[in-house]
Amino acid sequence: MSGKKEKRRHERNVLLATIGLVLTAGLLILLALYLLFGGRKEQEPVVSAVQDSQEELSQKTEEETEEDPQASYEPEETGTPVEISTVKEVAGETDETTTGIDVSEFQGNIDWDQVADTGIDFVMVRVGYRTAGSGEIREDACARYNLQEASARGIHLGAYFFSTAVTEEEAREEARWVCEFLAGYPVTYPVAYNCEGFQSESSRQYGMSAEDRSALAQVFLDEVEAGGYTGMFYAARNELEGNLLWDADTLELKYRIWVARYGDAVWPEAAEPDYSGEYAMWQYTNQGSVPGIDGSVDLNVAYFGYEEAASAQEEGAAEHVEADPEVGVTFEEVNEQVTAKDEVNLRSTMDQGDDSNVVTRLLNGDTATRTGVGNNGWSRLEYNGQTLYAVSSYLTADLSYTPPAEEPQSEFKTQFTTVSENVTAKEVTNLRNRPSVEPPSEVIVQLHNGEVITRTGVSDVGWSRVEYNGQTLYCISSYLLVVE
Repeated sequence: MSGKKEKRRHERNVLLATIGLVLTAGLLILLALYLLFGGRKEQEPVVSAVQDSQEELSQKTEEETEEDPQASYEPEETGTPVEISTVKEVAGETDETTTGIDVSEFQGNIDWDQVADTGIDFVMVRVGYRTAGSGEIREDACARYNLQEASARGIHLGAYFFSTAVTEEEAREEARWVCEFLAGYPVTYPVAYNCEGFQSESSRQYGMSAEDRSALAQVFLDEVEAGGYTGMFYAARNELEGNLLWDADTLELKYRIWVARYGDAVWPEAAEPDYSGEYAMWQYTNQGSVPGIDGSVDLNVAYFGYEEAASAQEEGAAEHVEADPEVGVTFEEVNEQVTAKDEVNLRSTMDQGDDSNVVTRLLNGDTATRTGVGNNGWSRLEYNGQTLYAVSSYLTADLSYTPPAEEPQSEFKTQFTTVSENVTAKEVTNLRNRPSVEPPSEVIVQLHNGEVITRTGVSDVGWSRVEYNGQTLYCISSYLLVVE
């Protein structure tokens, strides 16, 4: 500030002080005269007059207020708005960073021995969902098996439910169903609310506001926490940012947030997602590859861990279950008699990896009842009171079918039954110059999903013979899909 401005301000302050002193002195003189001549009965109005004068002195002009150092002071930085969080504190929780996956029936039957060998800390298991059409609650086909097998191998359990609730009653019903379902399992990590697809016109929640949907999430999570679990809310970053599709500001104050953010940077190269809100878990890709899981799986990092696993709320309540062999397969329901084109193994599961699941063999001329044709190249059969499975291309509904004459002996020990059908890879598979993975077998080319080639033969030991660009090559049959 310049010297002239300082001088003017000083002179003004002196003037104001002088005026104040004169006014105060005058009032004191008036008060003394009144007391001397007016008596005590009239003291109250005089006191009031003094107060009024003081109030007048305190009512500064706008110009005077600007000179008040406190009134005119503005800090260089504005503090961050702070609200007191009510996020539940969990005994035994640490700030250790932990890694995990989330799974559902879409991952099929998982080899949990292989998954455990990867060293992951936790798994978030989908336990159920409310259907989009009828609105009924259904159990995930693999939930019990996944909870059972992961826990048995020391992998900490968390869970999530896929909601389509449209009323508080439905949200509360979902949460109570989840708590009852989980009671027999040692759930250590949070129980999450998952709600997606609500912008589709086919969704039960279409047209609901962000506030209304967020309120339902709160009802669900409050009920989950009342049941003894830690509540967590799951959503994509672009839905949460700026409260675009969820009331994120409110949700993150009450519950842990599990944010999905896929980008070029993944953990651990990137320590955190580029999300401005509060979060406790990051789903950083849906394209993870984990031994023991066919296809892709979601990968997660949690910015917390636990000193030890929790105990089940109801010990011994969880019934032991076996893996569902039909998980992930869609069957066209049929009812027809079939026979083998030549002979075929009937298996307890749809897997040709080894012969441990072979129950019996079906020969040409023998019949079985086919009850379903799967979209994976397998048929479901009823045979001698058992539900068994066989490769569809080895079967025929033509009960008069006669096997073709055997092909001349090839240079390989593996024998093939002649077929003629178009196939592609389920994802990607090697085409080899010999029906073996052992040397001198070599990979000639890779076949990708969508590339269609002709299969000319199948063996009972899990190999297919194919024609590719004029070459006869070989591939593991379970890696192929028949193209209609």
